[in-house]
Amino acid sequence: MFGRIINNLEETIIALLLATMTLLVFVEVVLRFGFGVGLMWAQELTLHLSAWMVLFGVSYGIKVGSHIGVDALVKILPPQVRRIVSGMAIAACLFYTGLFAKGSWVYLAKMYQIGIELDDMPIQKWVAHSILLIGMILIAMRLAILLWGTFTGKSEGFTLADEAKESMHLAEETKAALGGKSA
Repeated sequence: MFGRIINNLEETIIALLLATMTLLVFVEVVLRFGFGVGLMWAQELTLHLSAWMVLFGVSYGIKVGSHIGVDALVKILPPQVRRIVSGMAIAACLFYTGLFAKGSWVYLAKMYQIGIELDDMPIQKWVAHSILLIGMILIAMRLAILLWGTFTGKSEGFTLADEAKESMHLAEETKAALGGKSA
């Protein structure tokens, strides 16, 4: 239940961030090139929204297996060894995420202490940059779930996007759509 809530929340936030960024950039372009005026804060807001979207997206990408990776060596290993190697890779990712989360905590604490705002908006810098810690926590949760699945045998490790297989599938679909003729 908790996982489903997190999944839905994550998907909703990513969609809202993307829609907001798109709308904001569109309005800024129309104002700037159509009327010769602009929103002073639009670029900074777009930059921060994109940072939020990237870190939410990394977590979501781990969940749905949309990250690309080099796994040619891992694929030729026997299943048990593949799970061990994948577990070590996931543990290394968790370690890195932990280091990044610790650094984020220190950085956000200093920004909170200093109390400075963003350049073009009256928002505390620590609030705008809090995605660093939130994103690392979400990524760590996804990695921990993946590690547990690997440890219990429900998973062999990272599910990675296979661009070669997808390209071949698209080529076959195109060929079928053309009635077997070459494109």
